[in-house]
Amino acid sequence: MSASLSESRRHEVIIIGAGVSGIYQVKRLTDLGIDSIVLEGDDDLGGTWYRNRYPGARFDSESYTYGYSWSREVLDEWSWKERFSAQPENLRYLNFVADKFDLRRHMRFNARVTSMTWDDAAREWTVELQSGETYVARFVIPSLGPLSMPTLPNYPGMDEFTGKSFHTYHWPTEPVALEGKRVGVIGTGATGIQVIGELADKVGELKVFQRRPNWSSPLNNSPISDEEMADIRGRYDEIFANCAESPGGFEHVPDWRGFWKLTADERREHFDFLYSQPGFAILVANFAEIFFDEAANQEISDYIADRIRQRVDDPELAEKLIPRDHGFGMQRLPLETNYFEAYNRDNVRLVDLSDAPIEQITATGIQTTAEHHELDVIVYATGFDAITGGYDRIDIRGVDGVSLAELWHDSPRTFVGVLAHRFPNLFMVAGPQSVSGSTNFPRAIETGVDWVTDLLEHARSRGSTRVEATADAEQEWVDEVVRAHERMMFRRSKGWFTGYNSNVAGHQEGKIRYQAYFGGAPRYAARVTEIAAAGYPGLHLS
Repeated sequence: MSASLSESRRHEVIIIGAGVSGIYQVKRLTDLGIDSIVLEGDDDLGGTWYRNRYPGARFDSESYTYGYSWSREVLDEWSWKERFSAQPENLRYLNFVADKFDLRRHMRFNARVTSMTWDDAAREWTVELQSGETYVARFVIPSLGPLSMPTLPNYPGMDEFTGKSFHTYHWPTEPVALEGKRVGVIGTGATGIQVIGELADKVGELKVFQRRPNWSSPLNNSPISDEEMADIRGRYDEIFANCAESPGGFEHVPDWRGFWKLTADERREHFDFLYSQPGFAILVANFAEIFFDEAANQEISDYIADRIRQRVDDPELAEKLIPRDHGFGMQRLPLETNYFEAYNRDNVRLVDLSDAPIEQITATGIQTTAEHHELDVIVYATGFDAITGGYDRIDIRGVDGVSLAELWHDSPRTFVGVLAHRFPNLFMVAGPQSVSGSTNFPRAIETGVDWVTDLLEHARSRGSTRVEATADAEQEWVDEVVRAHERMMFRRSKGWFTGYNSNVAGHQEGKIRYQAYFGGAPRYAARVTEIAAAGYPGLHLS
């Protein structure tokens, strides 16, 4: 390390990101006495739950399955108030944890990383910040989160709009006056569906600009009483054990009775029950066949379509809200509260962009091919460059200056979603091709953080200063990711499960980017545990 570099900027480990995974990672390392620092681009911790302040932002995992499992003190002291907690409470929770363990002293805020360069001779990473500051570390652990890079469409005139406009990820910190306002929401993905359901009765006029409809099912949120919270505390060991056995990392587990062994009436009765249950029950506690068998998926799709028709008064409008290009659960499933009922209100109108596409944004609204829509506020609920987007915005250069973004242009390549060949000492938590993008996130990242920490301890105990995945091991894992992906029917769908976002340059419709592992959380956990127990085959430690 350069002698001119301030000692305060030399660390054994740099963690990038102070969200859910970064908080746990720095806790694990500092408990071991490892010199670590978290570099966070925002001005405070929280990641997803710091940035996404839009109305309606909340968990779609049950709160008590989303919180950390690693501290009995936190489990005993924290009380969740709702089955699916809202963003302000979620951010309070993360601050509670960080303050309880005095983790802020290991964090630097307003420290956005722009580039990282590997020095093979010195066996260290040089990390450059937007401010021009430089840090150096032996190991770097990106904890970037799968949905940390928002994307905007490329409509002409977006800068000319004189009202307020913003992506949901950049919802202003100060209150936005919406009462009586004419509001346009572009996008009906998971975020848009939350925003629309929350705003419909709070604005003067709401116009929803829908590019493609998405399947959605009820969140079925409810308060958690003090008595129920006490019961949950007594069951935490059981709850987390159930999550560990569930392919999705939830308490919900698939129904293995056999789709075709039941009668149509019995299946319908089961669908009715699941539709009334909280969260992702209708998806992940359903029959496993809906993900693999086209006829089974068609049946559940028809069922959800009928539910939409029952909830939307205008039959013609209801049909516009039913997807035709993919089956139920074949893209990321949004969960909703009063979303479909919003369209029954006189002040809410659906603008179907498949009939009349947006031509441009004007000073006073949105011009489609059919008409001009006068608006006071435009909300871009246009999604994220998922999973790899956070890595692409950092210029990461490995051995011989090779660019990670260039290597991953067509599709990422990793070893168990943690390491990449030619990028030594770079340990990704919730990285591409891990299970974090396809399951209950905190359950997955605890597996990831623990595995990374154990690997780091193993390397330090051996005196190893360089850890790299071999090319063969990386290829074997990529093949496993592809096999798991190709078994699923969603391989033919659009959306970030297949690595597609029409707002990202270079993303080609129909070309799959294998970004997440869909073999299930238990299978993934068993695989990485096996690797560690065997002494980390597939890694070269020197």
